[in-house]
Amino acid sequence: MFDRIREDIAAIRERDPAARSVLEVVTCYPGLHAIVLHRFAHACWRRGWRWSGRFVSQIGRFLTGIEIHPGATLGRRVFIDHGMGVVIGETAEIGDDCTIYQGVTLGGTSLARGAKRHPTLERGVIVGAGAKVLGSFTVGANAKIGSNAVVVKPVPAGGTAVGNPARIVMPAVPKPATDARDGFCAYGITPNADDPVSLAIHGLIDHASKQSQRTDEIVAALERLGARVEALHGVDGATLVDLKRMCSAMDGEPRNVERQL
Repeated sequence: MFDRIREDIAAIRERDPAARSVLEVVTCYPGLHAIVLHRFAHACWRRGWRWSGRFVSQIGRFLTGIEIHPGATLGRRVFIDHGMGVVIGETAEIGDDCTIYQGVTLGGTSLARGAKRHPTLERGVIVGAGAKVLGSFTVGANAKIGSNAVVVKPVPAGGTAVGNPARIVMPAVPKPATDARDGFCAYGITPNADDPVSLAIHGLIDHASKQSQRTDEIVAALERLGARVEALHGVDGATLVDLKRMCSAMDGEPRNVERQL
């Protein structure tokens, strides 16, 4: 048990630059207090002492503002940073080296008793502040969930989910880490975690710009052939010259097009 507490303290000092000493972590980090109390509550729960488990869990909630159901399963070196408002449901499973920030909910969407209702976080998942992960699906290893995201479907390993409802914006390819800090993104923020709607709009703008440039090139080619664009005003262009002929003019066949015109 004390070995696991030492691991927890080391993980906190590694991931939080504000942690200056072991004494500070032990006395001033509610996330550590909540996890230690949860281990007692979970042990009671597994032995069938359900009321005792819930009572210890309630004490932890009162002292830390973090609610972890005694039936939830937590791995090693889990770090709950700040912690206020975190809710972890009964059938939730959290893998080793996960990081959870304040206001996170790992909730269930089913009322079936005894069924798996809450999410599973695999190893190394980071869940940003205020995120809601709702349902009995799996968030893959080393995935990142952005702050205030609402996740209602599985996230692939190494992926990044942002938005409401959450979308996968970075299906990442895992890379070997040379240092324990490599790949860690506080609050689940990554360099390219742009909003998917913003990315789509920028894509449409780029496409329109390319089409406009292409149209200018076609007009210039027609003018080189001697066709005055101004003279075509009010005439149905589809009956006069089609896109294929225009493209042929740009591809080095101006004489044929001129003859057809």
